[in-house]
Amino acid sequence: MRQITIQQNDAGQRLDKFLAKSMPALPKGLMCKFIRTKHIKRNGKRCAISDRLEPGDVLTFFISDDFFPEHAPQQTPDFLKAPAKLDVVYEDTQVLILNKPVGLVVHADNGGTEDTLIHRVLHHLYQAGTYDPAGEQSFTPALCNRLDRNTGGLVIAAKTAAALRDVNELIRSRQLCKQYLCVTAALPPRQQDRVQAYHRKQPAGNLVEIRDAPAEGFAPIDTEYRVLAQEQGLSLVLVTLHTGRTHQIRAHLAHLGAPLLGDNKYGSVRANRRYRVFTQQLWAWRLGFPELDGALAPLSGRIVTAPEVPFVSAFFPGVQLPPPIT
Repeated sequence: MRQITIQQNDAGQRLDKFLAKSMPALPKGLMCKFIRTKHIKRNGKRCAISDRLEPGDVLTFFISDDFFPEHAPQQTPDFLKAPAKLDVVYEDTQVLILNKPVGLVVHADNGGTEDTLIHRVLHHLYQAGTYDPAGEQSFTPALCNRLDRNTGGLVIAAKTAAALRDVNELIRSRQLCKQYLCVTAALPPRQQDRVQAYHRKQPAGNLVEIRDAPAEGFAPIDTEYRVLAQEQGLSLVLVTLHTGRTHQIRAHLAHLGAPLLGDNKYGSVRANRRYRVFTQQLWAWRLGFPELDGALAPLSGRIVTAPEVPFVSAFFPGVQLPPPIT
């Protein structure tokens, strides 16, 4: 007989999800059988795979020790192969907000890259003594938003399960204000505008298509922009996202006739060659949090801004960036 007590970071999950994460050697079909035949119990009673776990729940197992993780071969965690170097803009006990550099992927790609932002986060937390994979039953710190490899800027990492749930809900309910800076190779149609359109991710090529009218398979998008400065045919643009879809800023501004400088998917080859810029000039610049309580209380009403945006000083020296709207 074995027993596991559910900790705070494990709570809120379905029983089957918890078991799949904490006991990867246990096949799902066998897991369901063990639950059905009461070889796995919750608080001494019959349970169901859909049960939501609560802190303090005790799971009792009448199964072979071979299914428990300590019997699996021990390996060095992959995240220790990545450096622990991070540009930390904000940190508390629940979250990290990081300034991701251009060129760093957030998660492992098809090439099996080990140096990823999430690996750096895990290594950083491991060194700080706030994360030990051996001490967690099912939770791993995670990124709450993602950026393309060649987009820099702010990324939120959750240290706890409660923070991960709360940040994901903020993003899902569009309560988190997300602002970006970018350089366009042409002047947008207006000095300031909020534009709606329709977006579809194409099945191949990692490209998206934008249309002005509804169509089957297209989801609505909402993009707000303001031109902050112009210099030598380039425009510095502040973008506020009211929806967050794949390549939304890049594809939508290109659709409006103002492609991002350096963008090799939606941009102008001529402009990119002229300025010798071959990565999109796009930066996740500012995050605005609403009034909050619970795990995210320290971020209540806070505005977090990236400390430096390289292309601003390169193309628009001396420009005054706008203060946050409170």
